[in-house]
Amino acid sequence: MKLRIGQGFDFHPLIEGRTLVLGGVEIPHSRGLSGHSDADVVTHALANGILGALGKGDLGSHFPDRDERYKGISSLKLLRQVWELARQEGWCLVNADLTIFAQEPRLSPYVATMRSKLAATLDVAAELINVKVSSPERLGSLGRAEGMAAAAAVLLEAR
Repeated sequence: MKLRIGQGFDFHPLIEGRTLVLGGVEIPHSRGLSGHSDADVVTHALANGILGALGKGDLGSHFPDRDERYKGISSLKLLRQVWELARQEGWCLVNADLTIFAQEPRLSPYVATMRSKLAATLDVAAELINVKVSSPERLGSLGRAEGMAAAAAVLLEAR
């Protein structure tokens, strides 16, 4: 059995005038995340975790923010491309565990939908994707709701 593990992390500031997208789900909120794409930190962390397991760099090296093709793009499309690379190289997902770090808004009502969207994008069972939320308890920039972050651990197995 050949296994590879990767970890991913992403952080973006919150700004006025953007839609908040996490795990491919639009979340009602007064601010959204700033970034070249839709700035979905959850999906970015997962994609970076997959790339880490593959030893293929990071999301920015594959989809540079200087490239206008990726301006405003859904991060689910980027994740799909990263996953196709993994599948072409003969890898399948054992599991992925994601944590969202956010002071607000309350995200627990959206976790199941995020899990489903991410699993559908990877063409895997939702049981292989775990999404959880952690509050920074008002500590630091995340606790002041200046931004959001997400971390992912990904385990791949050779087919």
